[in-house]
Amino acid sequence: MKIEKIQALRGPNIWSISRKKLIQMRLNLEELEQFPTNKIDGFRERIEKLLPSLITHRCSEGYEGGFFHRIETGTWMGHVIEHIALEIQSLAGMETGFGRTRETKTPGVYNVVFTYIEENAGIYAAEEAVKIAQALIDNEEYDIENCIQQLKEIRERVRLGPSTGSIVEEAQSRRIPWIRLGKNSLVQLGYGINQQRFQATITGKTSSIAVDIACNKEITKKMLEDSAIPVPSGDLVTDNDGLERVIRKIGFPLVLKPLDGNHGRGQTINVQDWETAKEGLVYAQTISHKVIVERYVTGFDYRVLVINHKMVAAARRVPAHIVGDGLATIQELIDLENQNPRRGYGHENALTEINVDKDTVELLGKLEYTLETIPQKGETVYLKSTANLSTGGTSIDVTDMVHPENITMCERISKIIGLDVCGIDIMAENLTQPLKESGGVILEVNAAPGFRMHLAPSEGLPRNVAGPVVDMLYPPGKPITIPIIAVTGTNGKTTTTRLISHIVKNNGYRVGFTTSDGIYIQNTMLTKGDTTGPISAEFILKDPTVEFAVLETARGGILRSGLGFGQCDIGVLTNINEDHLGINDIHTLKDLTKVKRVVLDSVKKNGWCVLNADDEYSMRLINDLDARVAIFSLDEQNPFIKKFAKEGRTTCILEEGHITIKKGDWKIRIAKVINIPITMEGKAKFMIQNVLAASLATYLHGFEIEDIANSLRTFIPSAQLTPGRLNIFKFKNFKVLIDFAHNPAGYEAIEDFLKNIESPKKIGIISGVGDRRDSDIRKCGQIAGRMFDHIIIRNEKHLRGRTEEEINALVIDGIHSSGKNPSFEIIPKEMEALKHAMSLAEEGTYITALSDVVTNAIELVQNYQTKELQEDME
Repeated sequence: MKIEKIQALRGPNIWSISRKKLIQMRLNLEELEQFPTNKIDGFRERIEKLLPSLITHRCSEGYEGGFFHRIETGTWMGHVIEHIALEIQSLAGMETGFGRTRETKTPGVYNVVFTYIEENAGIYAAEEAVKIAQALIDNEEYDIENCIQQLKEIRERVRLGPSTGSIVEEAQSRRIPWIRLGKNSLVQLGYGINQQRFQATITGKTSSIAVDIACNKEITKKMLEDSAIPVPSGDLVTDNDGLERVIRKIGFPLVLKPLDGNHGRGQTINVQDWETAKEGLVYAQTISHKVIVERYVTGFDYRVLVINHKMVAAARRVPAHIVGDGLATIQELIDLENQNPRRGYGHENALTEINVDKDTVELLGKLEYTLETIPQKGETVYLKSTANLSTGGTSIDVTDMVHPENITMCERISKIIGLDVCGIDIMAENLTQPLKESGGVILEVNAAPGFRMHLAPSEGLPRNVAGPVVDMLYPPGKPITIPIIAVTGTNGKTTTTRLISHIVKNNGYRVGFTTSDGIYIQNTMLTKGDTTGPISAEFILKDPTVEFAVLETARGGILRSGLGFGQCDIGVLTNINEDHLGINDIHTLKDLTKVKRVVLDSVKKNGWCVLNADDEYSMRLINDLDARVAIFSLDEQNPFIKKFAKEGRTTCILEEGHITIKKGDWKIRIAKVINIPITMEGKAKFMIQNVLAASLATYLHGFEIEDIANSLRTFIPSAQLTPGRLNIFKFKNFKVLIDFAHNPAGYEAIEDFLKNIESPKKIGIISGVGDRRDSDIRKCGQIAGRMFDHIIIRNEKHLRGRTEEEINALVIDGIHSSGKNPSFEIIPKEMEALKHAMSLAEEGTYITALSDVVTNAIELVQNYQTKELQEDME
């Protein structure tokens, strides 16, 4: 077996719209294609022994053990690897279940697809699943426990923490999109101008001054004390003299903790003598030079969580401990407790495994215990000096037991410090009495408090503390995203995207859009190049200045990693024509339609799919989409248009020379085609189609007819605004047209336009595209042969695995089959070809350069224009 490629799909994709996170592995079974599982002796027994939990996989059989039955009756190894990859992720604490294995058009080569939780872990699972399968085939040992541990460690390195993850899950439950910013816990909720950011439990609304105050325990204590909040007596010290002074003042027992510490680091509690106090000072100063020395207050350790200045949860925290049974040693009891299914590695479970460290040994030493000591039955032995869950502590929910006076006090503390998300640590015998009666005190106020103790307490009710955070970030009425119009199809995507963006901008929105030329905000290019994939879409959606997104969405990005957004408001499908077929398992127009419809399937149910009624494959989708559908056509008599009119549905048509919105029997004319510059006075039918699509999409969004009309009239085609889209340059004796047409449909559109052009000599500069099918290259040559009198064949910049001779031979073959007999020559370099064409120009010559590198071609032609102008002036 051989892995040919592994891809991580991160958004809606050809396999699933709802399951956005999928690994797609292209697997070549090689000789194993001839050996399904029932032809491999002992395979069923070995896989069942190694991974007995696979018995829960029902597979297509629909019952427990169904997968093992498939193995017994015979299934191919790609299918087996899919199930192994799912199961080893689940065993590592990442529950997954969806998978598909499909053979490609290449015999023995399969696409193995399965869900993942963490991308790096999913890729590792793909690779290891192949190794596991190979070990089972070869009857070799495989260390499955090490594999599971490696997956756990990968997950812990990259996963969101429990607090961050809970907020993300809450946002997802409300259909709020999210983007992880970088590799840490910085997360964006929502899109564009309506985004909110948070990291762990610090939000974009959290005051930096408040965080500074909370991190400085001395200032916090002073502010609370000045506000009549009970705090333990004590002072700040930096040396033994200061320590001695404080001890004389408050006496023993003591707590020593670093001024800038957190998570219990550097603390020493219940200090009863001078020597231990000095050791505690040294220990605390490993974290912070300044150390707080306070009176040790007995009682229970409580954490109260306040969000948006309202108390939402309270928990009693219990340090990691074991309870003796009179038989087992402390180490044995720790090992037994770590087998608790609620405990796990890192943050994988509600509780963390208990690790023996310096703090544990010192606590046991104070009791004159070691790890080999056998505690008495019922004796509780504490193993940590702090109750943090990250060190193995547990929590008991007491939210409903907090006295109203204590609630008011905690909410007041959050305002005194100024924290929107605030964790308040209290030492008291209980919270059912006011602190002034119980003698309790406020120990600390924490910025970025952890949520895990409230989300999954060891005892009591779990509290959805992430909900109030999302409520605070998105109060009722606040938008969570921005309007998104996604444009896909074979031809016309870029122009349609630019037209829509122009209309949106003219309606007062700050628009961000992506095209095959670059990423733009308003009309400023921020990134140059083909930016029609998910990363470019995310670029726009992450920008906090963008109010409206228009995203050109090409097949390559969808196949590579899915869409860069979860849902859009309007999806536009311009057409489906032969292009890029034979690449990435897309061999037919039916295959290509499946890719393009991903955009349409991502449209919100109350949104709109805009389809081309003149396009056969687009119309095959008309009754198979969840969102509402509107269509456009160059022909008012198109049968689909007539059907929609009868049903009272919305269409956009070319009607008596007008761009017209039609709904039922009534019509609204937007503008005359001859007054819309991009249509070249109505001569460029393919541009009219782009206008129809853009007009319909923006009308459905809610823009006024007059505003759409004004925008269409002011969209002036040019090399700057629409590079490579019917750019015409006028010279004294001839004209040059530069266009990005690169497939048969694009060539036919240019052919249709040139029929309206009167010229005694039409010269074409063309090339074959290396990654197209032979038939496509020939077809382009054939169309060129029909529309040009003389043809200059140049070479593509990227031959994509072919030779120049091979490509040119196909082009020439196509020219010969055109039925005409145009002259042709080969000039490999595009710039030389352009220069030569202009040298051949006579009065009225029309030169058409169908170029894949439009920037270079445009620059050359503009330089010639400038030179001609200078010569005229001289």
